Amino acid sequence: MKKTLKQAFARYAALAVLLAVSGRVHAQLTIQITSGVTHPVPIAVVPFAEPASAGTDVSGVIQHDLTGSGRFSALARAQMPGTPTHAAEVQFPAWKGTGSDYMVVGRVTPLGNGELAVDFNLLNVLTGQSVVRKRFTGPPSALRNAAHRASDAIYQAITGIRGAFDTRIAYVAVIGKGAAQRFQLVVADADGYNQHLILESRFPIMSPAWSPDGKWLAYVSFESHLSAVYVQRVRTGQRYRVSARAGENGAPVFSPGGRRLALTLSGVSGYPQIYVLDLHTQHLTRITHTPAINTEPDWAPDGKSIYFTSDRAGQPQIYRVGVEPGSPTQRITFTDDYNAGPHVSPDGKWLAMVTRADGGYRIAIQNLSTGQFKVLTSGPLDSTPSFAPNSAAIIYSRRSVQGDPGTLATISIDGLTGLTLKPSQGAVQDPVWGPFPPK
Repeated sequence: MKKTLKQAFARYAALAVLLAVSGRVHAQLTIQITSGVTHPVPIAVVPFAEPASAGTDVSGVIQHDLTGSGRFSALARAQMPGTPTHAAEVQFPAWKGTGSDYMVVGRVTPLGNGELAVDFNLLNVLTGQSVVRKRFTGPPSALRNAAHRASDAIYQAITGIRGAFDTRIAYVAVIGKGAAQRFQLVVADADGYNQHLILESRFPIMSPAWSPDGKWLAYVSFESHLSAVYVQRVRTGQRYRVSARAGENGAPVFSPGGRRLALTLSGVSGYPQIYVLDLHTQHLTRITHTPAINTEPDWAPDGKSIYFTSDRAGQPQIYRVGVEPGSPTQRITFTDDYNAGPHVSPDGKWLAMVTRADGGYRIAIQNLSTGQFKVLTSGPLDSTPSFAPNSAAIIYSRRSVQGDPGTLATISIDGLTGLTLKPSQGAVQDPVWGPFPPK
C-alpha cells in the first residue's frame, strides 16, 4: 500500500529543488470532531478575566482542547449563570442547575515584568471542592501554551490519563500541482495551531520522525535527485545529511536515547534492509539479512529491539528483532494478509499498524502482551499511524479514495473518540506525534 522510495522518486523526478527554513505555511489546519464517548463529562469553562492586550482567549483554548478530546461536553457561555473568576465567587446551587459536573474558573494578570500569569481552578460542582489549581507564567506569546498546560492538568485530574494538549506534531503538506507543487515539512501544536515551516522543497519530503527530546526531526528528502536522510534542529533549522548511500535511504526513526537512527537502506542489491546508524560515529550496523523487503523500522521503548515490516513470508507482516548481532527474529502479526507500518506506543503496551480489512487499509492496534488485535478506523485508505506521547491516541493520514488530497485524523486506542485536522488547501500526510515537552 505504501509507495516505495523508488516509486516516489520516479513520480517527482522532473521537479526542481527549492528549499527554505522559514516562510508561510499554506495548508492551515482546522479541527472537526468526528466521534466521542457516549456520555462525555459535562464541564463549564468560564471565561477568564483577561487584560485587553492578552490577545488569546485562554478559556476558549481550554474548552477547545477538552471538547476536541471527545470526552467532555462544554456548557455554552450563553447558558452560564455568571462569570466568576475565583472559587469564592461561585454560587454552586446555580451551577448545579446547569448540569455541569465540573467547572473551571481563572484569570490572566500582568506581572509587571512584561510577563503574564495564568491562574485556574478546577472545581467539582457537586461538592464545591477544588480538584486542581495551578499558576503558569510567561510572555504573552506563551499564553496558548499555558492554556494547553492547563488543559493537560484538567484532563489528567478527571480522567487519570496524562494530557497531551501541550505537545507538537510534525507532518508533510503538499501544495499545488505539477511544476508548481511544493512539499512542506511543518511543525504545529497538537491541535493544529502555531504552525511553523521547517523545510520547503519542490522534491518530495517523507517520513518525518522526532528525536526523543523534541529538538530534532529526521526525514527523507529527494532534493539531491536521490533519496537521502537528514536530521534537522527544529528551532534553528541547522541540519545534516546523515545518509545518502547508493539505492534507497528511507524510514528514519530515532532510538529512545536519541544517539542512533534505525533506517532502511537497499544498497546495490535492491533488497531494502534495516540498519542502525550511530549519529556520533557514523558507524552503520546491518540488522536484517534476508532476501526480502525489510522496511519501516520502529524502536521498542527500551531500545533493545526493532519492529519492522517484511514480506519474507509472502505478504507484508510485522516482525521484531534484537539490535544485538545474532539476535533472533520473531513474527508479531498473524491477523489478515497485510499488516505494515509498525509504531510502538511509548508505554510499550501497544503496536499500531496499517492492516487490510474488508477491502480497505485501516489503522489497527495489537496488545503486545496478549496479542489482542483491534481495527480502529474504517478506511479505506488510512496510513502512517503515530502514537501520542501518553499512548492514549493515534494520529494518522486519511484519504477517502485514491487521488483524494488527504487529511490528518486522530483516534483513541479504545476507538471511541476522534477528530479530523483538515487543511485549508492542498493535502497533509505522514504525521508524527512529538514527545512530551520537558518539565
